[in-house]
Amino acid sequence: MREIATPEGPGRAHVSRPPRAHGTVVLSHGAGGSLGASWPLDLTVARDVLVAAGWAFVLVEQPWMVAGRRIAGRPASLDAAWVPMLDALTRGRGRLPRPLVVGGRSAGARVACRTAKSTGADAALLLSFPLHPPGRPEKSRADELALAPDPTWVVQGARDPFGTPDEVRPHLPAGATLLEVPGAHSFPAGSRTVLLETLTAVERSLSGMLLGGAPLHPSWSSHLHAPRPGPPQ
Repeated sequence: MREIATPEGPGRAHVSRPPRAHGTVVLSHGAGGSLGASWPLDLTVARDVLVAAGWAFVLVEQPWMVAGRRIAGRPASLDAAWVPMLDALTRGRGRLPRPLVVGGRSAGARVACRTAKSTGADAALLLSFPLHPPGRPEKSRADELALAPDPTWVVQGARDPFGTPDEVRPHLPAGATLLEVPGAHSFPAGSRTVLLETLTAVERSLSGMLLGGAPLHPSWSSHLHAPRPGPPQ
């Protein structure tokens, strides 16, 4: 774990770096609660898949969470902490390798989109992008999603009250791929298998496009990870 100074106070970077990493993925958490002893399942699975495939992986813990507050600050304060943390991780001695993939779950995905140009991101991985507050589709954040880099992958729960895949799809920017998974905004332990399959497909496509391997065709991805019948989640 690395502590990094920001204008909003110290943040933390939880770094998993395999030998000879060929790129870096930096994700952040959502806007409520605390990480505690365990990360949200989608972030945990993303780390496991990406590190196993040779990517350096970083989970950024925003200063408000490090300080023990329960609710995130305003978007501008989140951006003001995220940008210098990315700068510290990717510049100078011991810097993490490029290409650089940014993202996160929920509010963390919004931060990554808003700051993608400032951080020089090569791609994005957005988990449960909150297109609007629950029950308030008129409060759209489509303008933030539009700032995501090309390419971008969006993993969205079929019943997400912050924006279903059908709601998100019309607002995808150029170069974005949407992968629909069973579930809502957060994922219980029973979702591990489908998240593992989905994020493995994302990693293969990511490596293909950024590292020169054979990409996973979007139509195959959509078919492979279509929602499957199962118990309520």
